[in-house]
Amino acid sequence: MSARTLPLLFLNLGGEMLYILDQRLRAQSIPGEKARKDEWTDVDRKRVMNDIISTMFNRKFMEELFKPQDLYSKKALRTVYDRLAHASIMRLNQASMDKLYDLMTMAFKYQVLLCPRPRDVLLVTFNHLDAIKDFISDSPGILNQVDETFRRLIETYNPLSDGEFQLIRQTLLIFFQDMHIRVSIFLKDKVQNSNGRFVLPISGPVPWGTEVPGLIRIFNHKGVEVKRAEFSTAGNYVTPQREGSFELYGDRVLKLGTNMYSVTRPVETHMSGSSKNLASQAKENIAPNPLAKEELNFLARLLGGLDIQKPAGDSGFRLNLFTTDEEEEHAAQTRPEELSYKVINIEATQEPARRAELSRILGELDVAEPRPGSAGKGEDLLALMDGL
Repeated sequence: MSARTLPLLFLNLGGEMLYILDQRLRAQSIPGEKARKDEWTDVDRKRVMNDIISTMFNRKFMEELFKPQDLYSKKALRTVYDRLAHASIMRLNQASMDKLYDLMTMAFKYQVLLCPRPRDVLLVTFNHLDAIKDFISDSPGILNQVDETFRRLIETYNPLSDGEFQLIRQTLLIFFQDMHIRVSIFLKDKVQNSNGRFVLPISGPVPWGTEVPGLIRIFNHKGVEVKRAEFSTAGNYVTPQREGSFELYGDRVLKLGTNMYSVTRPVETHMSGSSKNLASQAKENIAPNPLAKEELNFLARLLGGLDIQKPAGDSGFRLNLFTTDEEEEHAAQTRPEELSYKVINIEATQEPARRAELSRILGELDVAEPRPGSAGKGEDLLALMDGL
């Protein structure tokens, strides 16, 4: 397991979340002069995107995120995105939040599976960050936050070896291995089977720095080539024209991680048979595991340092990720209870006394060397968000 995986997982899932929210907000927005008080406008959409991106790329949060550490549990990570999605005036109910998380995870899982080489996971991340910068192009302050994270990514990951990237990719695939949610876009494009498993292509560009298969070279004991033999392949392979840019600006070449919702089309998710079978193995979600709660508390302290100024009396706008309210209600009723993510409420308000107490606790934490027997891995990250 790689201790450098968490930032890539968080940023890529966050990018997919922003793609989905932007698409749904655009679909439900009404021209400002025609909108009622409870209806979305393009101004509201921009405000939501700015608030979420500003929270997501908070400097203190990024500093904690980039520290070498194990991945958080699926439950803890899901709670982080729940807090992140509600960092603005937007409100999602349980069914829409479940659908949002399903779409995020399956999209990034597909991208990781299709990466031609392990290092290309970084190009996928850059594609997400490039698109995020487009969302906030008219907000220079937030743009600087994203660029700072961009530079941190380059500084941290560009020097890593191919072997270290292979370990990162393996860690990501282990995290996603039990997730088989069917997504309508993937089903229609025939890249996903009805059981929720992806169909991997046997044609297309080979990884950068490699050759198209079909040739065998034979060398003697002195290292001199003495014979060649050709063989036919089932796929239609091509050599990539150039390598994608790993710099702050440049052509990434790889398209994985770009916005697949830029062309408007309905997106549905369905539990596959294998995922439904997991329900019988997920009973721990009914009675919260005390270790999981401790992990969430650690997350909460991390997230509690972020500040978001919310207008008084602003109850928020409701966003529905389903086509109709009836579909949303049906999804909430039919999703197995064991597979619904239960959010454990962590009280981390912004009262001065409570802030001082949280600061004291943070000062006592030794993130680099956790105490033996402590199950508080990642306990910080949920609460940096409670005070957002």
